[in-house]
Parts: sequence; structure tokens; C-alpha cells
Amino acid sequence: MNVQPEKMQPEAFEARLRQIGAERYHDKHPFHDMLHSGRCTIDQVRAWVINRYYYQSRIPMKDAAFISRVTDPALRREWRSRIEDHDGRAPGEGGIARWLRLAEGVGLDPEYVASERGILPATRFAVDAYVHFVREQPMLPAMASSLTELFAPEIHKTRIAGLLKHYDFASPDTIAYFEHRLSEAPKDVAFGLAWVMDHARTPADQDAAAAALIFKTDVLWAQLDALYSAYVAPGRIPPGGWQPHEGLLA
Repeated sequence: MNVQPEKMQPEAFEARLRQIGAERYHDKHPFHDMLHSGRCTIDQVRAWVINRYYYQSRIPMKDAAFISRVTDPALRREWRSRIEDHDGRAPGEGGIARWLRLAEGVGLDPEYVASERGILPATRFAVDAYVHFVREQPMLPAMASSLTELFAPEIHKTRIAGLLKHYDFASPDTIAYFEHRLSEAPKDVAFGLAWVMDHARTPADQDAAAAALIFKTDVLWAQLDALYSAYVAPGRIPPGGWQPHEGLLA
């Protein structure tokens, strides 16, 4: 006789999701330890800014793909604020524009960064996989994959403090992206977590949501693995990857 698994109670299910972050979130990656403690060279910081831009630029595309599948107007209204957070409502506004100010602050030409030249192949594959996941998976795992935002505020606080302490380029203007996320991310994740908790109605649903969150942590971790391999140790930049003399401000 097969014994069917029981649905986890809400408190236990939320604890399961949070444990994924405790074990797998990319704040534990050695590249972030280097970055936040001031041990990155300026070229390593630039490589991070360039490659992370690709991720930042795809977030509103991911969210637009999600909205395109939503039949509930209320959910669409709630979700579209995420696109505005990154794209802004006018030129020069939003998270992507703030990221390009960070790029300029570290000595990169923002037009070069926005061109997406120099993106590491593994970064491109990982980020594209995330967009495809949200576009193609059922709504519950597509939504659950965004719950890495549960863990983001702490890494932003650590990053703000570390950058301001250790790097000359850091100022309220150049690191404004992270300050804004401290207020934007909590409202997003509060809605997303409540939605996932409400719609994960079976043990299989809960497993799918947890697997989606694990997938997203893998996407984030893979990007840092690519950076570490190319620009830290052993320092072999793959074909097409950014070279330190490229894309600098005159």
C-alpha cells in the first residue's frame, strides 16, 4: 500500500523555502565574499558589473513573459510594478538606469555595458534559462522562482556597507540601485510568497515551488561561478568574454 505524502502546514512550508536560501543563496559564494570585503580588483568589479547587467536587463523581460500568461487583471496590475521598478516610467529612471550609473562609476562606458558585448557565455546561458523557465513552466513554479527576493535585503545591506567602506567609486549615486532594492524587494516578495503559499495546495505543488526556488538559486550561483573562473582563478577568460582593456571611459 502506497502512503501518499501529506501537505506541509504553512509554517513548515515557508520554513522549507527559507532553508533553501540559508543553504543555497549566492551570498555564500566566494566571489561575493571578495567583493564585499574589498578584495576584488577594479577589473574584477567591472567584470561583475558587466555580467550582472545582463541579468538586470532580463528581469523586466522575464516579468513581461510572466504577465503575458496571466488572465487575472488584478495579478497583472500587481506584477507590472516590477517592470516599472527596473525600466522606470521615463528615460533615466529605474533599476537598469541606476545599474548603468554604477557602471560609469567603476570607469565603464555605459553604452558598452548596455551593448551586452563581453558577457560570459555561462552568464548568458544561465540568465536565458531563467527567462525561459518563467515563460514555459506552470504558473506556480514560475512565480516561486522569484522568491530569492526573500533573501535579497540582507545581501544588499552587506553590499552597500562593503562597497562604501572599501571602494573609492562607491557613493550614494553609484550604488543607488541597491538602496532602492531595499524598499522595492520586500513588497514584491511579500506578495509573491503569499501567492505561492496560497496556490501550493498539494504536496506536489509544494515540491514544484521548492524545486523552482532551487533552480533560481542555481541560476544566481552559476553566474558567480563563471565570474570566478574567468577573472579570479584560474583566470581564463573564455572567447567573447570581457577583456579588461575594453569598454572603458576615455
